[in-house]
Amino acid sequence: MKKDYSERSDLEKIKSNWNKVNGLYERKEWSTVILRASTSVELSANLVIRNELQNNKNNDSDFVSHLLIWANGIRGKFDKLLIPIFKGSDFEKELKKLNTKAQNINQERNSIAHSGQFKEKSTAEKIIKESQLIIETLIKQYHKDFELKKILEK
Repeated sequence: MKKDYSERSDLEKIKSNWNKVNGLYERKEWSTVILRASTSVELSANLVIRNELQNNKNNDSDFVSHLLIWANGIRGKFDKLLIPIFKGSDFEKELKKLNTKAQNINQERNSIAHSGQFKEKSTAEKIIKESQLIIETLIKQYHKDFELKKILEK
């Protein structure tokens, strides 16, 4: 029997959302691919933030959940939490490079969600590639062998 979504770990949520991206891609639902891929990116940011603030810095889970809500969206998670958490580390440099891609994903997502735009296959494929890079980079900080299911051939 399937585990209820609300009972899944962040990693399980990322994997199930990425499987949904694959199904949407196969059905040529380009705009929805972008929405779901951006959700997967945000969930991966949540995983990193939780690991750092709860597990490594022993902050209360309710406080961390409050911060995740406060730093709403991909942009908020990167600018308000991820980059400050890793300030001065080697990973901060990598996050700053990923931030440009994350902002692009966020912009494409918002143009769909807030303006009702429809997207083409080429945009969906770009977002899939950027999302996969960000997600795998973030998750591999804690799960070294983590890889998402390949949707596009390289």
